[in-house]
Amino acid sequence: MSQHMTSQPPHSVDTVIFDLGNVLIQWSPRHLFRKIFGSDDVAMEHFLSEVCNTEWNEQQDRGRPWKDAIAEAVERHPAHESNIRAYFDRWSEMIPGEIEGTVKILEQLRNLDVRLLALTNWSAETFHVAEARFPFLKWFEGIVVSGRECIMKPDPAIFRLIIKRYQLRPEATAFIDDSMRNVEAANRENLRGVHFESPAELRSTLQALGIALPEEA
Repeated sequence: MSQHMTSQPPHSVDTVIFDLGNVLIQWSPRHLFRKIFGSDDVAMEHFLSEVCNTEWNEQQDRGRPWKDAIAEAVERHPAHESNIRAYFDRWSEMIPGEIEGTVKILEQLRNLDVRLLALTNWSAETFHVAEARFPFLKWFEGIVVSGRECIMKPDPAIFRLIIKRYQLRPEATAFIDDSMRNVEAANRENLRGVHFESPAELRSTLQALGIALPEEA
């Protein structure tokens, strides 16, 4: 048999990698801090841009211990100590629920002959909260968590890690993420990047990649 003869087309997708936050699981610090700041959106946005901002939070996704993160932020902004501590102590309130349409797609993929993996920028110290809350996380063959690996998307090293660890064929692997920056980084590693905007668009895109998902009911 020719080495090019396979049981499936050479570019059909047999593996799907999901990002988790805002693809399968709702996540935003605003879910918590709207409760804390009430109707004062200006104060909340100042806190989330100047005190506990995206760059500060990403350090935990890259492996910085939360105790170090809190100490650093409190030293910078002692007047905000209670809110800084709430970022970790009430972290579970930032993930109010699942994104039902995407979980439905995940369930349908599970019933097809498709490998399921996840690759997430997430702190190692808070990921257990999600694992306890969302049973569908057990459906994945494996989950690569940036905080455990101390590298995060869009670093090419984390894409190379998941490819090597699970012996993936990048050209047969779809990678779904709500961040275009991460999708573009995945494309550079020859994965088939899919920018997540809605469950309906995701379903259509995966169907176009040759996955036999049913039409939405």
